[in-house]
Amino acid sequence: MNTPPSHLIPSRSAKRATFDAGSIYSILDEALFCTMSFAMDNRPFSIPTSFVRYEDKIYIHGSVGSHFIREIEKGIPVCITVMLTDALVIAKSAFSFSVNYRSVVIFAKAEKIENPEEKLAAFEWLTDKITPGGWDYLRPVTPSETKKTTVLAFSLAEASAKIRTGMPKDEEEDLELPIWSGIIPLETKRLTPIPDESSLKITLPTHLSGTNS
Repeated sequence: MNTPPSHLIPSRSAKRATFDAGSIYSILDEALFCTMSFAMDNRPFSIPTSFVRYEDKIYIHGSVGSHFIREIEKGIPVCITVMLTDALVIAKSAFSFSVNYRSVVIFAKAEKIENPEEKLAAFEWLTDKITPGGWDYLRPVTPSETKKTTVLAFSLAEASAKIRTGMPKDEEEDLELPIWSGIIPLETKRLTPIPDESSLKITLPTHLSGTNS
């Protein structure tokens, strides 16, 4: 993207924005969920959903009967957002508090995936994102399940990332105040898996045994 469209340029702190594909991809690959925003009947809607990136598109899926899926598969404009929070930024003044974050905003229209093999591939990409190495362990998806599920792809041609890092930016006159300032790092991690009743006697598979590391 040589000259980004104006709607991709943040109105504030534009210097934090980047259109670098590598930066955008790394954020999308780490995030498990996105929010799909769209307008319908002159009302705004925002739906959180899981997603996966493959090459220069992201993919979501849902029931063929889902009102949300049926609406956006028509090709209406959607805005897709992702945010990862890395730290709370604690300043000497509440006015100067902030957050260290990595976010992506995407403007796109849905492309409905009709080919059964492409749909199955999207299921595999998403499954292996949620539980790396899990696809081959699970009972295969049936043709009936594939028919009951809609897969939508969204181009990343109009995407931007915005990133904040570092310490608080206090006002010069506040720097000598005897008030603590700094960052509180945040971390999201997978903990030890908990079996349901049907799996109490089943050995935890190796692809899940490392999810708490």
